[in-house]
Amino acid sequence: MIQDYETNLVYLANGLKHYRPLFTNLVSELEGEDIAFRFLPRTESDKHVWVRDYMPIQIQKDKFLRYWYEPDYLWGFESYIPQYRAIDKDLNLNCKSTDIILDGGNVIKCADKVIMTDKILKENRYRHKKKLISKLEDLLEAEIVLIPWDREEEFGHADGMVRYIEGNRVLMNNYAKFDPLFRDKLISALIPHFKVEEFFYYTPRHSQYSWAYINFLQVGSTIFVPGLGIDEDLLAVEKIQSIYPNCKVIKIDGCQDLVRDGGALNCVTWNIQADLSNKIS
Repeated sequence: MIQDYETNLVYLANGLKHYRPLFTNLVSELEGEDIAFRFLPRTESDKHVWVRDYMPIQIQKDKFLRYWYEPDYLWGFESYIPQYRAIDKDLNLNCKSTDIILDGGNVIKCADKVIMTDKILKENRYRHKKKLISKLEDLLEAEIVLIPWDREEEFGHADGMVRYIEGNRVLMNNYAKFDPLFRDKLISALIPHFKVEEFFYYTPRHSQYSWAYINFLQVGSTIFVPGLGIDEDLLAVEKIQSIYPNCKVIKIDGCQDLVRDGGALNCVTWNIQADLSNKIS
């Protein structure tokens, strides 16, 4: 699978302009780092900013997986679902389709493995578990590692829980501070497959939104970390820099409103590996 450190192009929704400080700061930093970015068609609404969730998963440079995006948390709120199949066609993507219900925010690519929360089982509850996992592994060309769903997060996404570092190393959110029992369950699910590093730093009080720090955007060797406008921001950036020493870590200020709405930078970006002279760009 194409990993974040192999990507060179970022797509944003036009609707992200409704989050003006974040949008302005992110675009400025992308330009400053000479990272290519484009805007997805058909995404003018502020309801369509969560591009990670509905855009397809890149398997190889010219091969994408188009899943069925119909999450239970949007039942009755279908206006939040853009015309994603039309967007695929607009971008001339080579997509293999499946009727498995999935969110891109619940896909953490880790070399030859993919981490997902077990909410995938609830979303596809009419499918046999072993057959579902086997089918996903065939489609994603990777081993599926299921982790428990953090029920404090209604969406069932993994991208605020754990992120890939390199090799067999993953970074886990600081559950020790908020939910030690859940921490133990999560570690138990991860350690048969990975070496786990915990996202912990010393501060008298951790923000309830500290999960957002690992919901960063990584493009190549550059990592963009959400800034929440609090003192903890600098501690989080320093920690991430120590974990990813070969990357340049940049704080994007103005993410407070987005985070309060339930997502951060990984959620509102879709980064891929692309030939920038090709139609896909």
